[in-house]
Amino acid sequence: MSTERLQSLGAQLRRVHDRLRRALELSREAIERGEPGQDLTRDLSLYCVGFCAALDGHHRSEDLALFDLVLEHRPDLEPAVDKLKQDHSMLGYLIADLQQALDRGLAPGPALRHLDGIGSIMESHFRYEERQLLELLESIEAAEDATAEQLLGELA
Repeated sequence: MSTERLQSLGAQLRRVHDRLRRALELSREAIERGEPGQDLTRDLSLYCVGFCAALDGHHRSEDLALFDLVLEHRPDLEPAVDKLKQDHSMLGYLIADLQQALDRGLAPGPALRHLDGIGSIMESHFRYEERQLLELLESIEAAEDATAEQLLGELA
């Protein structure tokens, strides 16, 4: 695999983060344009649940593969990786809490508060992750990273 292809890990991470930010915006918009008294389940199923699944899947792929690659190249980033994993756990809890609330039938106000909490943690997490990892991901040499090609697909 070419160094150029591997270096696209950093660009891929940015694109995924941007797509997840947009998915959160779409979820909020779906709630905000709902009619008073409307059951949010349908719109939230389309947007929020899809967003939550994408965010959770992205974090699982980082936990299972990307972070090992990072630590292989930069063991000194272990505290940063530990913090990122902690954020993933917290976001997983918030996502599960939102999904349970949806199952109980959620009004727009509480739904937006759930999304605000997830969005706040997510944005802080993304910014920290980008500060800590992008430079490294954009500089890794391709010769020793057979798993990088697979990672590009998994991060999406």
